[in-house]
Amino acid sequence: MAKVDVIIPAFNGARYLPAAIESVLSQTFEDWQIWLVDDGSTDNTEEVVAPFLLRLGSRMKYIKQENQGLPGARNTAIRASAGEFVALLDADDVWLPCRLSESVKALAERPEAGFAYGLITIIDAEGRLGGTFRGNSKFAEGRIAPQIYMRKVELPCPTLTFRRRSIDEVGLFDTTLRTTEDRDLCLRIAFRYEVAFIPEIIAYYRVSSGSMSSDPERMLRGQLAFIRKHYGAEGCGLREPPDLVGTSLQAASGDLEAA
Repeated sequence: MAKVDVIIPAFNGARYLPAAIESVLSQTFEDWQIWLVDDGSTDNTEEVVAPFLLRLGSRMKYIKQENQGLPGARNTAIRASAGEFVALLDADDVWLPCRLSESVKALAERPEAGFAYGLITIIDAEGRLGGTFRGNSKFAEGRIAPQIYMRKVELPCPTLTFRRRSIDEVGLFDTTLRTTEDRDLCLRIAFRYEVAFIPEIIAYYRVSSGSMSSDPERMLRGQLAFIRKHYGAEGCGLREPPDLVGTSLQAASGDLEAA
């Protein structure tokens, strides 16, 4: 059993999948196992994965299922795996070599944290570098559930590493949410645990014409569903908690700098 289970959901992602898998192989932290879930792909995902299965043997598991959506695919992998930590990597994103080592280190240094996250640089369909999210130092870590709800902290998906016991406590990804399921899980964990922050760029996040983040209407529907689900929970309402009143939006929002 590996210390870190790498969860890769794939739906018609054959074009980018080799780069994602290779970025796992390049990690300086080597105690990992890949769980790749082919979520009903109709492209040549299976053909692309085959050489990696031969190359990696037991270090890579391939599960093919009927389409259940992104959260459903992730849940399949989490249920099948058993490592101490769960690290997310979508099929079109790329990790930097330090990604896992920095994540495991952050969680070891902060034992009360339920998950860790870091910074990203955006890449386009061709892999060209774009902007870099420098994060929000004021609300980066600790007990930050209200800030997660109010979106005053960004939690880039390819940087998220969960302590498995935190998922065991709060439950898996909500399959009724198709665009904010990662933030939803983070918030549920943040209600019970601290959050650890890695102040380094540890992944590339791909934005292309076919990516979910390029569909603003779909993203908006997802955000509204997330707000409705958690509205009224402690610290989750129309107003900031008393200790945050007076904080400017500029200070609370992440900065986007040129890479």
